[in-house]
Amino acid sequence: MTDLPVRVAGWSARHPWRAIAGWFLFVAVCFGIGLGVGGRPASTEDFRIGEAGRAEAMAAEGGLQQKPVERVLISAGTGGLDESAAEGAARDVAGRMAALAEVESVSAPIWSADRTAVRVDVTMKGPELDGKKHVEPLIAQTDAVRAAYPGLRVEQTGSPSISKGIGELRSKDLARTEMIALPVTLITLLVVFGSIALAVVPLLLALSSIVAAVGLSMVASHMFPDAGIGTNVILLIGLAVGVDYTLFYIKREREERARAGGRLSAQAIVELAAATSGRAVVLSGIAVAVSSATLYLADDVIFSSIATGAIVVTLVAVVSSLTVLPALLAKLGERAQRRAARRGRPARSERSTAGYGRITGALLRMTSRHPVRTLAVAVLGMLALAAPLLGLNLTDMGRETHPREIPAMRSYDRLNAAFPELKSMHQVVVRAGADRAPQVSDALRDLARRMAADPRLASTAQLRTSPDGRISMLELAVPHHVSTDEARTSLRDLRRVHVPATVGALAGVETAVTGDVARYADYPEHQKGKLPAIIAALLLVTFAMTAWAFRSVVLGLVGVVLNLLSAAASLGLVVVVFQRSWAEGLLDFTSTGSIGSRVPLFLFVILFGLSMDYQVFVISRIREAVLAGAPTRRAVLDGIGSSARVVTSAAFVMVTVFASFVGLHIIEMKQMGFALAVAVLLDAVVIRILILPALLLLLGERTWWPSRGSRPVPPVDAAERTLAQVG
Repeated sequence: MTDLPVRVAGWSARHPWRAIAGWFLFVAVCFGIGLGVGGRPASTEDFRIGEAGRAEAMAAEGGLQQKPVERVLISAGTGGLDESAAEGAARDVAGRMAALAEVESVSAPIWSADRTAVRVDVTMKGPELDGKKHVEPLIAQTDAVRAAYPGLRVEQTGSPSISKGIGELRSKDLARTEMIALPVTLITLLVVFGSIALAVVPLLLALSSIVAAVGLSMVASHMFPDAGIGTNVILLIGLAVGVDYTLFYIKREREERARAGGRLSAQAIVELAAATSGRAVVLSGIAVAVSSATLYLADDVIFSSIATGAIVVTLVAVVSSLTVLPALLAKLGERAQRRAARRGRPARSERSTAGYGRITGALLRMTSRHPVRTLAVAVLGMLALAAPLLGLNLTDMGRETHPREIPAMRSYDRLNAAFPELKSMHQVVVRAGADRAPQVSDALRDLARRMAADPRLASTAQLRTSPDGRISMLELAVPHHVSTDEARTSLRDLRRVHVPATVGALAGVETAVTGDVARYADYPEHQKGKLPAIIAALLLVTFAMTAWAFRSVVLGLVGVVLNLLSAAASLGLVVVVFQRSWAEGLLDFTSTGSIGSRVPLFLFVILFGLSMDYQVFVISRIREAVLAGAPTRRAVLDGIGSSARVVTSAAFVMVTVFASFVGLHIIEMKQMGFALAVAVLLDAVVIRILILPALLLLLGERTWWPSRGSRPVPPVDAAERTLAQVG
């Protein structure tokens, strides 16, 4: 592990132009192959989960699966509704839609109960998820009718148009986050390095890694379908780890250049950096990739997409740090040495990091004098932040939570006001022999009669049977959004009481309930069921990686505990901010009183991986000092103090990237961005500067158990031999 980064860096430093050209050729080939192969988007089948998913699969067997449906709503523009004009507009809409190749069927005009609006339902061809790709011609016809009837409000909404609007809004949001994150990152790097060239290098490598990862993810999507968020994850993780890895490497290269004092060539200095920070980058990258891979245990296409994107971009970022970065640093180092020779004075290099920054020094002095008090106060503070987790309410984010910046969502609100029975639906699906169809239909009609008396439902029902008679479906309208108590309790009673008492009592039939409410309810339950196994796998991975990297069981346990503490504290803050309404105006959101069911799992996995960046980097510096013969106490203080500046800079970049996602309109992505930003901030400041040093100071030499990590060892690789020769 130690020799590989040195050998690769040495070759790149000796052949810089080959390495640079090879990297950009690699990026172009990856992206080109991705474009050539194309991505495989997730299909409707990939999203099926729980009982709802089982019911959808049964319905699809009989051709009764959900189809993409658009609804055109016609109401009064100003004043009262002209029913004659509205009827004419509805018939115009129906005629235009029926002529489109994308349309399967069009309903007759349907009037609201109070005669204030009329709608036309348009069922599109193809799978439900494909509707957004083909909805534009329908929108164009609605626009034409609107222009022909200026006295009416003619608008269109439905799953396809809403999904299309979400995609467009997400693209605009991401473009805005890039406009924020990239300049802030560049300014941060300028402050850190004081050099335009060195500030541009991390950003250039991060962006090129993202491009390569996007191409590779398209290829990977043929094994792990993309749920539509792969590129978002690559951008989020790629910019963070790409800049971090490069930052660690460059800072170490400048330190080694300062230590060498002109006695070593640029290539030798790069090898020294590779032997230390290069190894840390490899370990961190492997940790992020392995941690992200635990998301595959969720058995969920969305988390599979997240895992694939995170793994691909992290590994590509590691490759860039090991190959092209040494070449760039070697060329920049040679240029600095030539310029210094012409000027007749030593090249400017990184100032010594042996001295602590003012704030870090003050905190470390306090910690060294009072480790027990510091540890107790810091841990209690983190536990206080984690306390709101006791009131955590996990739900899926229903359609009604989508931002109203999307025009189709504003139309959705007006449609539901005029036709409340369209808010959500229960679908009871039954599979039986074809000869049982009459018996099944009778039982489903009995079920419909029972539910008609339920005040939580709309008392309307539709029974459909497949052509072969094997599959039957009863659709029950629910005039409540999926997140309401009425919708959820009606689903509970339907599944536990009414279905078992009617169609479920028939021998030899299979029943399952799906629909909007069932999907909303089943997804969080699925996640809760998978969470323990994934958390256990994460803890095992974190322990194993840390114990293996530093030959210490104690450090493995420390890593597990500290990661749990920072994740719990950040998730507690997410609960405080998003489950309540006090921060709505500050962060521009409307509280749902819940946290997206994907947020905790996403936070735990990504944070456990990313926190290894700091842990590996900081503990590597401590271990270097210990192996050089320093007592553990001095090694802890010097290692954390000397690495604090670069860790703080890297954390600032990560926090900026993640915090930029708080500006997104999609509530779940806003929660994820906030959670990661807070988690990285707590991890870099409270964990690494207060809790970790206090804990290691109290453990002393026991930190390295069972290895004898404090025993000095001779140089073991090429770079260390070089340093020994000039020392």
